[in-house]
Amino acid sequence: MFKKLLVANRGEIAVRIMRACRELGIASVAMFSDVDRQSMHVRYATEAYYLGPSPAPESYLNIERVIDLARRAGADAVHPGYGFLAENPHFARACAQAGLTFIGPTPEAMHLLGNKIEARRVMAEAGVPVVAGTGRIDDPEAAVAAANRIGYPVLVKAAAGGGGRGIRQADSEDDLRRALGAASGEAQAAFGDGGVYVEKLLAPVRHIEVQLIADHHGNIVALGERECSIQRRHQKMIEESPSPGVDAYLRDRLVWASITAARVVNYRNVGTVEFLVDLDQHFYFLEMNTRLQVEHPVTEIVAGVDLVADQIRVAAGERLHYTQEAVPRRGWAIECRIVAEDPLHGFVPSVGRIEFAREPAGPGVRVESALYDGFEVSHYYDALVAKVTSWGRDRPEAIRRMRRALSEFKIVGVETNLQFHVQVMDNLAFQEGRLTTDFLEEHFNPRYEPPAEGAEAALIAAALLTHLRAGGVRLNGASPDDDGVRQPQGNAWRRAGRRAQTGGPAWRAR
Repeated sequence: MFKKLLVANRGEIAVRIMRACRELGIASVAMFSDVDRQSMHVRYATEAYYLGPSPAPESYLNIERVIDLARRAGADAVHPGYGFLAENPHFARACAQAGLTFIGPTPEAMHLLGNKIEARRVMAEAGVPVVAGTGRIDDPEAAVAAANRIGYPVLVKAAAGGGGRGIRQADSEDDLRRALGAASGEAQAAFGDGGVYVEKLLAPVRHIEVQLIADHHGNIVALGERECSIQRRHQKMIEESPSPGVDAYLRDRLVWASITAARVVNYRNVGTVEFLVDLDQHFYFLEMNTRLQVEHPVTEIVAGVDLVADQIRVAAGERLHYTQEAVPRRGWAIECRIVAEDPLHGFVPSVGRIEFAREPAGPGVRVESALYDGFEVSHYYDALVAKVTSWGRDRPEAIRRMRRALSEFKIVGVETNLQFHVQVMDNLAFQEGRLTTDFLEEHFNPRYEPPAEGAEAALIAAALLTHLRAGGVRLNGASPDDDGVRQPQGNAWRRAGRRAQTGGPAWRAR
């Protein structure tokens, strides 16, 4: 087993990896940029070293600096987490050349699967269904001809990278010509590769993925599927396991396809095979992510495993301690990504200082974050600030626990998407499991106001009574002495109740 491990990342995923290291008796090394000097992962690690300025290319994306830091710290292994260098085969190769064990797949597998066009070809040859599409497109006329053959609408997609970047929809030839330049330019800026291809747009569909792990002894285990259909601009927002749209027969086929995908590329460590599933339960290979996923907690909870610890054990040469047949399936888990963004204004990022943060707890609730009072949400990095995962014996219980957890989560100082998640939990289509990748467009209401319930309603009523008795209180311009008190707009009633709950004007029942 390793003695010291460098966590080549930041934020909540860095803390998550360090916790696994602590349980395994491995010293953890943090690296930090200027803006992260006081961050939670720096405080939690066994050791911490300055990496560079705040911009990611000068710090977390700088391979030479990361490798040099690992050497100076005396680390013998590197865990990349997700994002930054996690799927960079050059980084994995540089680790090997420096005598460091990279906690992840081989550079060769990363390189092959990182190119979506090559991955599609390999999977099709292995018998895994793929969406109708093309190879790399360099000529707009060839793209138009392909789209006419495939049929509109189509997607123009980056050959490299992921995370929803470098993707554009085209519903006509004019759309396609514009989309080619836009997708290629975004891909070049994000991944250093402007290559694109054209793929048929399937709708309505679910986005289903299968988590797997493979050791160096030929063992590959698929740990079940995750439902990832609730997305914004191709980026996941809510995930759950199992999927409400996958029955036992489809699950068996998805597991077969995922294990086939891993075996054909000689895959090692954790990976996720992503599929599109139509209403007739036909499935199509989308891509394979060669890293730990943001949503791994839902699989860990339902399957009863520790994927991060297992990653480290596999990288150290150990055999998996479970088999495909022995993987348990217990209950239901749902994860909400809490992001510093404003749903009321197009989900624009919200940067600034978090003055106060209180995380939920209690039965069936798991929170992963690096939050603390004074945490700085920077424009330099991803705006994910926490993940909340709920577990229940069945899906309704998991939803109820998530709804309760979201109501307990308090973040003051920046806007967050907490309200969005509450709206989804309250949505009838979500509760009934009627999910597609168009869910956000069909069901999101930016002005949604959840109903007051139970104790909160009592607080609101009591606070209102206190304010009215105090005299001189104006509600939308009307005082208590007016002939008719006009109803407050927005959530003024709710704000009054919250002030009373958190130390506002005193009240007592009479």
